[in-house]
Amino acid sequence: DEKVDFADILVMASKIDGLERIRFTTSHPKDMSDKLIDTIASHDKLCEHIHVPLQAGSNKILQRMNRGYTREHYLELAQKMRERIPGVAITSDLIVGFPGETDEDFENTLDMVRKVRFDAAFTFLYSIRTGTKAATFEDQVPLEVKKSRLLELNRVQYGIALELNKKLEGTCQELMVEGPSKTNPEKLSGRTRTNRIVIFSGQNNLIGSLINVKITKGKTFSLFGDVQQNDK
Repeated sequence: DEKVDFADILVMASKIDGLERIRFTTSHPKDMSDKLIDTIASHDKLCEHIHVPLQAGSNKILQRMNRGYTREHYLELAQKMRERIPGVAITSDLIVGFPGETDEDFENTLDMVRKVRFDAAFTFLYSIRTGTKAATFEDQVPLEVKKSRLLELNRVQYGIALELNKKLEGTCQELMVEGPSKTNPEKLSGRTRTNRIVIFSGQNNLIGSLINVKITKGKTFSLFGDVQQNDK
């Protein structure tokens, strides 16, 4: 029997009639192969958004987490994705305050955030999980230090996200309309191919359809736009 990998499955899914978008959300960095990157790049139905959890930017902490990759490997991976997938959005998960994390380790995480320039990131404080090896480590980071580091991490990441979103002002984006906006039910919201939320004025009959929207304003967590002529 011929072996089938995940990239092959994505290609098969892209051939399904009536399926307009496929969003492959999360990959462990060690599983993000060249073949998978090239598959996403070469199939229009596969969205240009990849969530690849980094967790930490320090090789010492990554080893302690047993993540199985280094910061150098992750940087190379991010560079490949940006080179091969035009306009790709890379998002991630980041944890601060893992046991043993020093100021230098945390600065390495900030350095990675600045180098990769994540379109968005989910950020967390490390918290003890009973039964895990990390819970037994004696060099736990004080809560106040973890809180301070999270604030600084968010400050850096939010600034990058805002800058990237502002660059989209004036561009036309394809949008999958999801429904009323959670922040303003009088407006609709949808997602771009890069998984950005766009809020706009429109009729409810647009829900569930693909439309084109011109971006008028970019904020840290969302975009605002006006509906353009729909070609779909």
